[in-house]
Amino acid sequence: MTTSRMPRTTMPAAPLKVFLPADITAPALARNEVRSALLDFGLRERQVADILLATSELVTNAFEHGERPQRLELEFADGRLTLRVHDTGRRLPELRSPAPAEARSRGLVLVQALSLDWGFERCPGGKYVWAVFRVPGA
Repeated sequence: MTTSRMPRTTMPAAPLKVFLPADITAPALARNEVRSALLDFGLRERQVADILLATSELVTNAFEHGERPQRLELEFADGRLTLRVHDTGRRLPELRSPAPAEARSRGLVLVQALSLDWGFERCPGGKYVWAVFRVPGA
């Protein structure tokens, strides 16, 4: 087996930190950066779909409900990936149960369904909203 085909068995040493623009391109930029990092780690496209959807939802929520998304961070530990989105808003996220006919308000419901766990914490300058995922082969 050549080394280029050997699966990676350790996560990157440094966590990924991406500073996000204060405009509607933030979710796409975040998805692209997360996708690249996960594929570089050795995951396949089908393994990253749920994480990418959650990335979009968390960054979009920060853009729409926070004052603005500021940065995204990925951290790998013990076979799990933690995705954090920092925004400058003081308003805390709220899990809602939208009516079936509602076109919006499903972001955190999706994040909850796709992740092992999710939550938020206040920090200097705003808050983090985070989600944890199991990373196959980590």
